[in-house]
Amino acid sequence: MKTLSYGRQWINEDDINEVVKVLKGDWLTMGPKVEEFEKSLADYAGVKHAVTFSSGTAALHGAMHASGMTQGDFAVTTAMTFVATSNTVIYTGATPIFADIDPDTLCMSPENAEHSIKSHGGHAKAIIPVSFGGYPFDIKPFRELAEKYNAVLIEDASHSWGGDRGNHKIGFDADMTTLSFHPVKHITTSEGGAVLTNNDEYAHKLKMFRNHGITRNEAEFEDLPDGLWHSEMQELGYNYRLSEMACALGLSQMKRLDDFVKRRREIAEIYISQLSGIDGLVLPPSKNGHAWHLFIARVKEELHGQFFMFLRDNNIRLQVHYRPVPLQPYYRHKYGYKQGDFPEAEKYYRQAVSLPIFPLMEDEDAFRVCECIKKFFMGINS
Repeated sequence: MKTLSYGRQWINEDDINEVVKVLKGDWLTMGPKVEEFEKSLADYAGVKHAVTFSSGTAALHGAMHASGMTQGDFAVTTAMTFVATSNTVIYTGATPIFADIDPDTLCMSPENAEHSIKSHGGHAKAIIPVSFGGYPFDIKPFRELAEKYNAVLIEDASHSWGGDRGNHKIGFDADMTTLSFHPVKHITTSEGGAVLTNNDEYAHKLKMFRNHGITRNEAEFEDLPDGLWHSEMQELGYNYRLSEMACALGLSQMKRLDDFVKRRREIAEIYISQLSGIDGLVLPPSKNGHAWHLFIARVKEELHGQFFMFLRDNNIRLQVHYRPVPLQPYYRHKYGYKQGDFPEAEKYYRQAVSLPIFPLMEDEDAFRVCECIKKFFMGINS
């Protein structure tokens, strides 16, 4: 019996051939494939700019920097996310503050976000909602909050690339939208990420930041050029560049993004049709435009570990996304967070399991997961 993990990349011969072409060519980094991949991303989302980075975390760091975030600033994000969302706020010297989730969407509640902002003096440099699991939350209340508090709106869309909000794709709505191309995401460049924006100034800052703060644009020079070779480091940046090979892989994967998302939605439909109505099992919120990076089911807290191990014993590898960030030891020790501060996120964590969902899954794989779950609950309820 084959083992099913919660997520997995899909690399085909076309992907391999595109990478090999780059390896046989003249450019291995910061060449034409980077620009082609960025154009593909921007065109897909309907925005002016896409700036690639070496990881989703690096992309988040770039967005925080471009927002002007610095020491003394606050940025609010959800308690239920991967640690990179808030870690990159700390990288700038600013302080992340957290808001509890809406149990109906599993995404940050705008009401709780405003409460957190008010409890920190009514100041927020950035508001950072996460389209958790791929769910296309209503972004309008966050746009209103951003305008009210003069904050930059940054959507962490690491889970939702390829999803949509009706007549436009994820990536269009925020001041900046960050993506991840980790192997379990909707497309992969192995590691990699990007920031989408319509703002020319943000795009410029992002490109400088990923390349050590260096410019080779003569129009931007502060000093008289020493010669044709002249370049200037004008701010502190990082080496966050994405390679030509990675971008060639990303370009090839982009050709299949819509098919990948379509397949994820088909698997989610199998789960919903087969698992609805099981006593003791709560299925994730569904919505048109959902990208289904994760399919998160919830079981009673007292069954959580037992359920996890039962499926693991049947070669179905689940995962839990995530432990609430403020309850991680680093955040408890540094900021004083404690159990009970984020009751909805904590309740969710004690019940959540991410079922396998990735485009390479066959229908029979999804039905096998469903049958195993049904078997578990038959044993519990008998």
